[in-house]
Amino acid sequence: MKQLILVRHGKSSWEYDVSDKDRPLKERGIRDAGLVSNKFAESNLSIDFAFSSPANRALHTSMIVLRNIGFDLSNFQVQEALYDFSGNSVANFVQGLDNQHQTVMIFGHNYAFTTLANTWGDQYIDNVPTSGLVHIKFNTDSWDKVAKGTSETIIFPKHLK
Repeated sequence: MKQLILVRHGKSSWEYDVSDKDRPLKERGIRDAGLVSNKFAESNLSIDFAFSSPANRALHTSMIVLRNIGFDLSNFQVQEALYDFSGNSVANFVQGLDNQHQTVMIFGHNYAFTTLANTWGDQYIDNVPTSGLVHIKFNTDSWDKVAKGTSETIIFPKHLK
């Protein structure tokens, strides 16, 4: 069985004149990532590896979440393929994951994550909000065979306020 946890980056700030990749998180994005990760930590799910988009907002979100769940950062990488908004690059990345990893967490962007949550999960989600987390289980032992799975856990900041 393979498990994928999609985490959309926290709310970003448009206050600064920086490139899209360099946009930082707003205070709300920092708070919401903390709320969601603290709730997810209650599941005690063991994650084998985590990956993040290189965008500042995704990377910062990943550090908040991974620290809050006590994740070993030696099993973490930044991957350019996750800086994707359509979902095609993210889907190819996931389907190319090493099969030694059973449970993987990835940090990235919309509309890619909403599209994939609906493609792979069994619960329709209108929009994965910033700091939203969707955990999907797949009845397969190979990432390249990932198809329709079960939406195991959905945690959105608004559920925790």
